[in-house]
Amino acid sequence: MNKLVLIRHGQSEWNLENRFTGWQDVDLSEKGKAEAVQAGKLLAQAGFTFDIAYTSMLKRAIKTLHLVLESMDLLWIPEVKAWQLNERYYGALQGLNKADTIEKYSPEQVLTWRRSFTVQPPAVTAEDIRSPLKDIRYAAIDPSLLPLTESLETMMERVIPYYQNEISPALKSGKHILIAAHGNTLRGLVKYLDHLSEEDIVSYEIPTGIPLVYEMDDSFVPLQKYFLHSDTIGNTVL
Repeated sequence: MNKLVLIRHGQSEWNLENRFTGWQDVDLSEKGKAEAVQAGKLLAQAGFTFDIAYTSMLKRAIKTLHLVLESMDLLWIPEVKAWQLNERYYGALQGLNKADTIEKYSPEQVLTWRRSFTVQPPAVTAEDIRSPLKDIRYAAIDPSLLPLTESLETMMERVIPYYQNEISPALKSGKHILIAAHGNTLRGLVKYLDHLSEEDIVSYEIPTGIPLVYEMDDSFVPLQKYFLHSDTIGNTVL
């Protein structure tokens, strides 16, 4: 049985503060660190191992990956950091408190920005301090590829080709793969793998720090998926 494991980073400091995060490089909270350690223990208990891991360029995902692998005694495996696996870029909303933003713009508008498949939040300018064009970690990337805002749809335009061109071939070569990324990044990947509609993906949630396991057939078509919990290891099938 071919398996692919996805994990959303543990709770971040801005998750805790109810702020829009996007590409802001926010650290894990203490709860988030504990979630990552527990995830690694669950994966080890369930008999998982990995040959290579993929993550984003943001520390909350990177640290989650390292804590998971440390709990599994797998810190030595190769890891790949890819900007294409970064969280959805929330544009001018980044850093804002969600409750304050709702009060300013209305619950309906904020819900549309957050959950619509196609609607993008207001963009930042190229000169904004929050712009990826101002961040040294993206200096080698073609500036035309870096977003100033994204919808889930436009975010998938970077995530899915990366999966198809880099991760899927490794999976098909027989490697056991872990992807530690972000809520929207992984929602986009779930939409692609499960052929979900735009309407279905709007309400789909991925909790922090809980491994999501895909079991695939010999053609690497998903047969089933489940979240790995301490009381339902291998049995919670979605």
